Amino acid sequence: MKPFIDLKAQYSNIKDEILRCINEIFESSHYILGENVKDFEDEIKSYLGVSEAIGVASGTDALHLALKALDITQGDEVITTPFTFFATVEAILYVGAKPVFVDIDENTYNIDPEKIEEKITPQTKAIIPVHIFGCPADMIKISEIAQKYGLKIIEDAAQAFGAKIGDKKIGTFGDIGCFSFYPSKNLGCFGDGGMVVTNNPEIAEKIRILRNHGSPGRYVHETVGLNSRLDEIQAGILRIKLKHIDEYNSLRRKKANLYTKILSDKVITPKEVENTYHVYHLYSIRSENRDKIKEFLSKHGIPSVVYYPIPMHLQRAITNLGYKEGDFPVAEKVSKEILSLPIYPEIPDEEIFEIAQIIIRCLENF
Repeated sequence: MKPFIDLKAQYSNIKDEILRCINEIFESSHYILGENVKDFEDEIKSYLGVSEAIGVASGTDALHLALKALDITQGDEVITTPFTFFATVEAILYVGAKPVFVDIDENTYNIDPEKIEEKITPQTKAIIPVHIFGCPADMIKISEIAQKYGLKIIEDAAQAFGAKIGDKKIGTFGDIGCFSFYPSKNLGCFGDGGMVVTNNPEIAEKIRILRNHGSPGRYVHETVGLNSRLDEIQAGILRIKLKHIDEYNSLRRKKANLYTKILSDKVITPKEVENTYHVYHLYSIRSENRDKIKEFLSKHGIPSVVYYPIPMHLQRAITNLGYKEGDFPVAEKVSKEILSLPIYPEIPDEEIFEIAQIIIRCLENF
C-alpha cells in the first residue's frame, strides 16, 4: 500500500537542518517556552500579518483557549459547521456552550453564509467558520454578519495555513485565528502543536495566561487555565518548515490541479472560489460511487480516506443536542460521497496519473 501522505519525503529534504536544531535544543537544556517558541511566534506574526501569536499544545487547545478568552460559557451559543473534525465542536462543549450548526455550501464544503442569520438568537455569542480541506470560507460575508449582530469570530484554520482571500491570510479575518500543527498538516510538526493569533493585545494576554495554568508569573494564578504550551522542540522544527511553507503550498496546488485536469469530467472535483487561494490540505473528490472507488483503489494498493463519514450533528457524543438525520441535507449528502486522495508536496506526478487512471477504470465499469 502506498502512503496517503509521505512525511519521510519532506523530512529527507530538511533532515540535516532539523537534526542540528534539535541537537542545539538538547544542548541548551531549555525545553519549555524557550527562545524557539518566542522566535516562532514572531515569525508567525510576520508571515500572517498579525500583532499577536501565542503557541499552544494543539489546535484543539487553540480553539478551547480562544473561547475561554472571549468569556464564552454556559448558556451561550456558538454557530459552526456540521462538516468538520470533532475538535471544533469539542472546544465549544468544553466551555459549556452549545454548538449550533448551519449547513454547508455544496461547492466549498464550508459553512453557508446565506443560512447563518436564521440561526442567530439572543444567546449567540460567536461564529466558528472552518476552512475545510484548505479552502477559505467566505469570510467577507461572515464578517458582515458578525458585525451586524455584534458576534465574535474564531477562525478554525487548522487545515488552511497559508490560504488566502485576496492578499489577506486566512486566520486573520476574525477576532481570533486558530491553527493546528499536527504532523499531516500543511505546516506540521513531529507531534502535537497549535497557535492562536489575534490583533487584540488583551485577548492575547488572556491566552498567554490561560495556556500556562492561568499564571501571569511564577506561582501566581489569576484564573484556572490549562497546561497548553507549544513544545520548544516542535517550535524549532516548525521554524524550519515555515521557511518552506509557500513552496509546499504551491506544490500542493500543482498536484491538485493535475488531479482536477484528469478527473473533472469523471467525478466532482474541488472548486476554487474567485480571489481565493486554496492550499489543498486534502484533495477530496465526490461521487455516488464513492465506496466502490475506495475499494477499487485499495485493491490496487492506493489508500484513500473518507473525511468525514458522519457529520457532527449525527455523532453519538452529542445526541443530547437533539439533532436528527435530515437536519442538514447538504452536509449529509457530501458525507456519503466525499473521498480524499493522496496529496502532499512531494507526491510524484506519475503517481497522480496512476491514481486518476485507476479511478477512471473503476467508473468505466458502471
